[in-house]
Amino acid sequence: MAGHSKFKNIMHRKGAQDKKRAKLFSRLIREISVSAKLGSPDPTSNPRLRAAINNALSSNMTKDTIDKAIKKNSAQDDKNSIEEITYEGFGPSGIAIIVESMTDNKNRSASEIRSTFSKYNGNLGISGSVKHNFKKVGIITYAKEVTTFENFFEFCVSLNINDVIENDNSFDVETDLEVFSQTLEALENKYSVPQFSSLEWKPLNTIEISNQDDAKSLLVLLEKLEELDDVQNVFANFNINETLMEKLI
Repeated sequence: MAGHSKFKNIMHRKGAQDKKRAKLFSRLIREISVSAKLGSPDPTSNPRLRAAINNALSSNMTKDTIDKAIKKNSAQDDKNSIEEITYEGFGPSGIAIIVESMTDNKNRSASEIRSTFSKYNGNLGISGSVKHNFKKVGIITYAKEVTTFENFFEFCVSLNINDVIENDNSFDVETDLEVFSQTLEALENKYSVPQFSSLEWKPLNTIEISNQDDAKSLLVLLEKLEELDDVQNVFANFNINETLMEKLI
């Protein structure tokens, strides 16, 4: 997948999965709540909500918790409801960074994100400053146990997708934004609920980082941004070769 280093792919696949259980559930609940607010509370007519529910079920969230999350925003007034806000900024070596947040307090969220950029060798930019370096795509992940790669690939060829990637333990399907929901539905009908599905900012170009200090600073910045309570996802257009990554680890 162009623009995705092996590390970056792992980082963003495991970015949600490797968090502490409480933080993971908090992010999943926010995604369900906002998806229900922006669309229909019925997952059959709201692809984003269906994907959020699937991700929650894959993470062993109970149906009761999911139902409460769907009802959450509908029971709140506008003052206390959760909003989506996307921030753009730069890291060491001019790396472009997109931060997706969901918050019930825009001032708090902006302050924390701006402070984190500033404290860890980055700069928060203005809206539109880095988005031109990315394209929003759909990613659908299945565990390898579902079938062979040959069978999986053959079925995906019949769909309007961009790419199929075989990883160590999973298959990743990349789609354009416009066909994400119909691709997800087709794969669900064939292979049941995916392990994970999401909309991500895919870099159109990447910057190779060869300086160890810059690489370390960037990874710290991305980690600190990921740790913020209001932050859902972080994307960046960098590549670090495996030799340097091993040194950093």
